[in-house]
Amino acid sequence: MATEHFSSRFQDLDTWPSLDVLSAFYEGQLSAVAAVRSSLPGIAAAAEEAVQRLRRGGRLVYVGAGTSGRIGVQDGTELPPTFNWPDDKLVYLIAGGDRAIMKAVENAEDSVEEGIAGIRNNNIGPNDVVIGVAASGRTPFTIAALKEAASRGAQTIGISNNADAPILDACSHPILADTGEEVIAGSTRMKAGTAQKIILNLLSSLIMVRMGRVYRGLMVNMRATNAKLRRRSEIMVMQITDCDEATAASAIREANGDLKTAVLIAMGSDPQEAQAALSRNDGNLRKALAEFAQKK
Repeated sequence: MATEHFSSRFQDLDTWPSLDVLSAFYEGQLSAVAAVRSSLPGIAAAAEEAVQRLRRGGRLVYVGAGTSGRIGVQDGTELPPTFNWPDDKLVYLIAGGDRAIMKAVENAEDSVEEGIAGIRNNNIGPNDVVIGVAASGRTPFTIAALKEAASRGAQTIGISNNADAPILDACSHPILADTGEEVIAGSTRMKAGTAQKIILNLLSSLIMVRMGRVYRGLMVNMRATNAKLRRRSEIMVMQITDCDEATAASAIREANGDLKTAVLIAMGSDPQEAQAALSRNDGNLRKALAEFAQKK
Protein backbone atom coordinates (compact mmCIF):
# COMPACT_ATOMS: atom_id res chain seq x y z
CA MET A 1 0.00 0.00 0.00
CA ALA A 2 1.38 3.36 -1.02
CA THR A 3 0.16 5.01 2.18
CA GLU A 4 2.32 2.61 4.20
CA HIS A 5 5.52 3.03 2.17
CA PHE A 6 8.70 4.28 3.83
CA SER A 7 10.40 7.17 2.05
CA SER A 8 14.19 7.35 2.27
CA ARG A 9 13.85 11.10 1.74
CA PHE A 10 12.55 11.46 5.29
CA GLN A 11 14.67 8.89 7.09
CA ASP A 12 16.52 11.59 9.04
CA LEU A 13 13.45 13.78 9.52
CA ASP A 14 13.82 13.85 13.29
CA THR A 15 17.25 15.50 12.93
CA TRP A 16 16.04 18.30 10.65
CA PRO A 17 15.46 21.89 11.82
CA SER A 18 11.84 22.46 12.80
CA LEU A 19 11.15 24.77 9.87
CA ASP A 20 12.37 22.11 7.43
CA VAL A 21 10.15 19.50 9.05
CA LEU A 22 7.16 21.82 8.79
CA SER A 23 7.99 22.56 5.15
CA ALA A 24 7.92 18.82 4.41
CA PHE A 25 4.57 18.48 6.16
CA TYR A 26 3.23 21.49 4.29
CA GLU A 27 4.31 20.11 0.92
CA GLY A 28 2.54 16.89 1.79
CA GLN A 29 -0.69 18.77 2.48
CA LEU A 30 -0.46 20.53 -0.86
CA SER A 31 0.01 17.22 -2.65
CA ALA A 32 -3.04 15.85 -0.83
CA VAL A 33 -5.14 18.71 -2.19
CA ALA A 34 -3.83 18.07 -5.70
CA ALA A 35 -4.65 14.36 -5.44
CA VAL A 36 -8.34 15.16 -5.08
CA ARG A 37 -8.57 16.89 -8.46
CA SER A 38 -8.94 13.69 -10.50
CA SER A 39 -11.75 12.47 -8.25
CA LEU A 40 -14.08 15.42 -8.97
CA PRO A 41 -16.12 13.63 -11.68
CA GLY A 42 -16.69 10.70 -9.35
CA ILE A 43 -17.73 13.00 -6.51
CA ALA A 44 -20.19 14.79 -8.81
CA ALA A 45 -21.75 11.52 -9.98
CA ALA A 46 -22.08 10.24 -6.42
CA ALA A 47 -23.73 13.47 -5.29
CA GLU A 48 -26.25 13.50 -8.14
CA GLU A 49 -27.47 10.00 -7.28
CA ALA A 50 -27.42 10.75 -3.56
CA VAL A 51 -29.77 13.69 -4.03
CA GLN A 52 -32.38 11.50 -5.71
CA ARG A 53 -32.37 9.05 -2.79
CA LEU A 54 -32.29 11.69 -0.07
CA ARG A 55 -35.28 13.44 -1.62
CA ARG A 56 -37.19 10.21 -1.03
CA GLY A 57 -36.44 10.48 2.67
CA GLY A 58 -33.08 8.72 2.81
CA ARG A 59 -30.26 9.22 5.27
CA LEU A 60 -26.56 10.01 4.99
CA VAL A 61 -24.60 7.20 6.62
CA TYR A 62 -20.90 7.63 7.44
CA VAL A 63 -18.84 4.48 7.96
CA GLY A 64 -15.20 4.24 9.01
CA ALA A 65 -12.58 3.28 11.57
CA GLY A 66 -10.00 5.38 13.38
CA THR A 67 -9.04 8.62 11.66
CA SER A 68 -11.33 7.94 8.71
CA GLY A 69 -14.31 7.36 10.98
CA ARG A 70 -13.67 10.53 12.95
CA ILE A 71 -13.37 12.59 9.77
CA GLY A 72 -16.75 11.22 8.69
CA VAL A 73 -18.31 12.24 12.01
CA GLN A 74 -16.83 15.71 11.66
CA ASP A 75 -18.31 16.14 8.20
CA GLY A 76 -21.75 14.92 9.18
CA THR A 77 -22.07 16.92 12.39
CA GLU A 78 -21.42 20.15 10.49
CA LEU A 79 -24.42 19.65 8.20
CA PRO A 80 -27.25 20.46 10.67
CA PRO A 81 -25.95 23.90 11.77
CA THR A 82 -24.77 24.88 8.28
CA PHE A 83 -27.59 23.55 6.12
CA ASN A 84 -30.26 22.61 8.69
CA TRP A 85 -29.94 19.00 7.62
CA PRO A 86 -32.11 16.92 10.00
CA ASP A 87 -30.25 15.12 12.76
CA ASP A 88 -32.41 12.05 12.25
CA LYS A 89 -31.16 11.83 8.67
CA LEU A 90 -27.59 11.19 9.82
CA VAL A 91 -26.12 7.85 10.89
CA TYR A 92 -22.56 7.25 12.10
CA LEU A 93 -21.10 3.75 12.08
CA ILE A 94 -17.69 3.90 13.73
CA ALA A 95 -15.66 0.76 14.39
CA GLY A 96 -15.64 0.38 18.17
CA GLY A 97 -18.77 2.48 18.67
CA ASP A 98 -19.12 6.04 19.92
CA ARG A 99 -16.25 5.70 22.38
CA ALA A 100 -13.89 5.24 19.41
CA ILE A 101 -14.50 8.87 18.41
CA MET A 102 -12.47 10.07 21.39
CA LYS A 103 -10.21 7.10 22.04
CA ALA A 104 -8.71 4.38 19.84
CA VAL A 105 -10.38 0.98 20.18
CA GLU A 106 -7.93 -1.76 19.26
CA ASN A 107 -8.95 -4.41 16.70
CA ALA A 108 -12.38 -2.86 16.16
CA GLU A 109 -11.64 -2.18 12.51
CA ASP A 110 -11.15 -5.90 11.87
CA SER A 111 -14.70 -6.84 12.87
CA VAL A 112 -16.72 -7.83 9.82
CA GLU A 113 -19.60 -8.78 12.10
CA GLU A 114 -19.77 -5.30 13.65
CA GLY A 115 -19.82 -3.66 10.23
CA ILE A 116 -22.71 -5.83 9.08
CA ALA A 117 -24.57 -5.39 12.36
CA GLY A 118 -24.34 -1.60 12.13
CA ILE A 119 -26.11 -1.62 8.78
CA ARG A 120 -28.75 -4.10 9.89
CA ASN A 121 -29.44 -2.46 13.24
CA ASN A 122 -30.05 0.88 11.54
CA ASN A 123 -32.33 -0.71 8.96
CA ILE A 124 -30.38 0.76 6.05
CA GLY A 125 -32.40 0.61 2.84
CA PRO A 126 -32.75 1.76 -0.79
CA ASN A 127 -33.18 5.47 0.00
CA ASP A 128 -30.03 5.67 2.11
CA VAL A 129 -26.59 6.88 1.04
CA VAL A 130 -23.73 5.01 2.71
CA ILE A 131 -20.25 6.58 2.60
CA GLY A 132 -17.37 4.31 3.59
CA VAL A 133 -13.98 5.92 4.21
CA ALA A 134 -10.70 4.00 4.55
CA ALA A 135 -7.22 5.26 3.75
CA SER A 136 -5.93 1.74 3.13
CA GLY A 137 -9.11 0.73 1.35
CA ARG A 138 -8.84 -2.61 3.12
CA THR A 139 -10.60 -2.06 6.45
CA PRO A 140 -12.80 -5.16 7.06
CA PHE A 141 -15.37 -3.27 9.16
CA THR A 142 -15.95 -0.64 6.48
CA ILE A 143 -15.97 -3.01 3.52
CA ALA A 144 -18.40 -5.36 5.26
CA ALA A 145 -20.74 -2.45 6.01
CA LEU A 146 -20.68 -1.28 2.39
CA LYS A 147 -21.37 -4.77 1.04
CA GLU A 148 -24.27 -5.27 3.44
CA ALA A 149 -25.67 -1.85 2.55
CA ALA A 150 -25.41 -2.64 -1.17
CA SER A 151 -27.26 -5.92 -0.65
CA ARG A 152 -30.11 -3.90 0.87
CA GLY A 153 -30.30 -1.54 -2.11
CA ALA A 154 -28.54 1.49 -0.64
CA GLN A 155 -26.21 3.73 -2.61
CA THR A 156 -22.65 2.96 -1.59
CA ILE A 157 -19.71 5.36 -1.89
CA GLY A 158 -16.19 4.18 -1.09
CA ILE A 159 -13.32 6.60 -0.48
CA SER A 160 -9.73 5.31 -0.47
CA ASN A 161 -6.17 6.62 -0.72
CA ASN A 162 -4.79 3.49 -2.38
CA ALA A 163 -5.42 2.40 -5.93
CA ASP A 164 -6.76 -1.13 -6.51
CA ALA A 165 -8.06 -1.25 -2.93
CA PRO A 166 -10.91 -3.69 -2.16
CA ILE A 167 -13.21 -0.90 -0.97
CA LEU A 168 -13.28 0.54 -4.47
CA ASP A 169 -14.77 -2.74 -5.75
CA ALA A 170 -17.22 -3.02 -2.84
CA CYS A 171 -19.25 0.08 -3.71
CA SER A 172 -21.26 1.59 -6.54
CA HIS A 173 -19.31 4.86 -6.47
CA PRO A 174 -15.55 4.43 -5.95
CA ILE A 175 -13.60 7.62 -5.19
CA LEU A 176 -9.81 7.50 -5.14
CA ALA A 177 -7.40 10.16 -3.90
CA ASP A 178 -4.00 8.56 -4.44
CA THR A 179 -1.97 10.52 -1.89
CA GLY A 180 0.97 8.12 -1.86
CA GLU A 181 3.51 7.73 0.93
CA GLU A 182 3.32 9.87 4.05
CA VAL A 183 6.12 12.04 5.40
CA ILE A 184 5.76 9.97 8.57
CA ALA A 185 5.34 6.48 7.13
CA GLY A 186 1.86 5.10 7.69
CA SER A 187 0.52 8.21 9.44
CA THR A 188 -2.62 8.53 7.34
CA ARG A 189 -4.00 11.23 9.63
CA MET A 190 -1.82 13.53 7.53
CA LYS A 191 -1.97 13.53 3.71
CA ALA A 192 -4.59 10.80 3.42
CA GLY A 193 -6.75 12.36 6.13
CA THR A 194 -6.57 15.78 4.50
CA ALA A 195 -7.71 14.34 1.16
CA GLN A 196 -10.55 12.47 2.85
CA LYS A 197 -11.74 15.62 4.58
CA ILE A 198 -11.70 17.53 1.30
CA ILE A 199 -13.62 14.81 -0.54
CA LEU A 200 -16.30 14.57 2.14
CA ASN A 201 -16.56 18.35 2.33
CA LEU A 202 -17.02 18.60 -1.43
CA LEU A 203 -19.46 15.70 -1.58
CA SER A 204 -21.75 16.79 1.24
CA SER A 205 -21.65 20.46 0.22
CA LEU A 206 -22.62 19.63 -3.36
CA ILE A 207 -25.44 17.44 -2.08
CA MET A 208 -26.75 20.34 0.01
CA VAL A 209 -26.56 22.71 -2.98
CA ARG A 210 -28.51 20.26 -5.12
CA MET A 211 -31.03 19.77 -2.31
CA GLY A 212 -31.88 23.48 -2.56
CA ARG A 213 -30.25 24.43 0.73
CA VAL A 214 -28.06 27.10 -0.88
CA TYR A 215 -29.25 30.12 -2.84
CA ARG A 216 -26.95 32.61 -4.57
CA GLY A 217 -24.04 31.18 -2.59
CA LEU A 218 -25.80 31.82 0.72
CA MET A 219 -26.61 29.33 3.51
CA VAL A 220 -30.35 29.94 3.35
CA ASN A 221 -31.14 26.77 5.33
CA MET A 222 -28.80 27.42 8.25
CA ARG A 223 -29.97 27.31 11.87
CA ALA A 224 -29.84 30.73 13.50
CA THR A 225 -28.93 29.41 16.93
CA ASN A 226 -27.05 32.42 18.32
CA ALA A 227 -26.85 36.18 18.01
CA LYS A 228 -24.18 36.06 15.31
CA LEU A 229 -26.24 33.75 13.12
CA ARG A 230 -29.45 35.69 13.71
CA ARG A 231 -27.66 38.81 12.51
CA ARG A 232 -26.33 36.89 9.51
CA SER A 233 -29.89 35.84 8.70
CA GLU A 234 -31.02 39.46 8.64
CA ILE A 235 -28.14 40.40 6.35
CA MET A 236 -28.97 37.56 3.95
CA VAL A 237 -32.61 38.59 3.74
CA MET A 238 -31.49 42.15 2.96
CA GLN A 239 -29.02 40.91 0.33
CA ILE A 240 -31.58 38.72 -1.41
CA THR A 241 -34.56 41.10 -1.33
CA ASP A 242 -32.83 44.49 -1.21
CA CYS A 243 -35.04 45.43 1.73
CA ASP A 244 -34.03 47.53 4.73
CA GLU A 245 -32.87 46.19 8.08
CA ALA A 246 -36.17 46.74 9.86
CA THR A 247 -38.09 44.86 7.17
CA ALA A 248 -35.64 41.96 7.29
CA ALA A 249 -35.83 41.69 11.07
CA SER A 250 -39.63 41.81 11.00
CA ALA A 251 -39.80 39.15 8.27
CA ILE A 252 -37.56 36.80 10.23
CA ARG A 253 -39.76 37.20 13.30
CA GLU A 254 -42.90 36.49 11.26
CA ALA A 255 -41.20 33.44 9.78
CA ASN A 256 -40.17 32.16 13.23
CA GLY A 257 -36.56 32.28 12.16
CA ASP A 258 -36.97 30.37 8.89
CA LEU A 259 -34.83 32.32 6.46
CA LYS A 260 -36.44 31.13 3.22
CA THR A 261 -39.90 31.98 4.48
CA ALA A 262 -38.59 35.35 5.67
CA VAL A 263 -37.28 36.15 2.18
CA LEU A 264 -40.71 35.58 0.64
CA ILE A 265 -42.38 37.62 3.41
CA ALA A 266 -39.96 40.49 2.78
CA MET A 267 -40.93 40.29 -0.89
CA GLY A 268 -44.59 40.81 0.01
CA SER A 269 -45.95 37.35 0.72
CA ASP A 270 -47.70 36.39 3.94
CA PRO A 271 -46.28 33.55 6.09
CA GLN A 272 -48.84 30.94 5.01
CA GLU A 273 -48.41 31.70 1.30
CA ALA A 274 -44.64 31.65 1.68
CA GLN A 275 -44.60 28.27 3.39
CA ALA A 276 -46.99 26.82 0.83
CA ALA A 277 -44.82 28.06 -2.04
CA LEU A 278 -41.73 26.50 -0.51
CA SER A 279 -43.57 23.24 0.07
CA ARG A 280 -44.72 23.11 -3.55
CA ASN A 281 -41.15 23.62 -4.69
CA ASP A 282 -39.44 21.09 -2.39
CA GLY A 283 -38.00 23.89 -0.28
CA ASN A 284 -36.14 25.41 -3.25
CA LEU A 285 -36.06 29.18 -2.71
CA ARG A 286 -35.10 30.00 -6.29
CA LYS A 287 -38.14 28.14 -7.64
CA ALA A 288 -40.43 29.61 -4.99
CA LEU A 289 -39.25 33.13 -5.85
CA ALA A 290 -39.84 32.46 -9.55
CA GLU A 291 -43.38 31.31 -8.77
CA PHE A 292 -43.97 34.38 -6.61
CA ALA A 293 -42.71 36.68 -9.38
CA GLN A 294 -45.12 35.16 -11.90
CA LYS A 295 -48.08 35.86 -9.63
CA LYS A 296 -47.22 39.52 -9.10
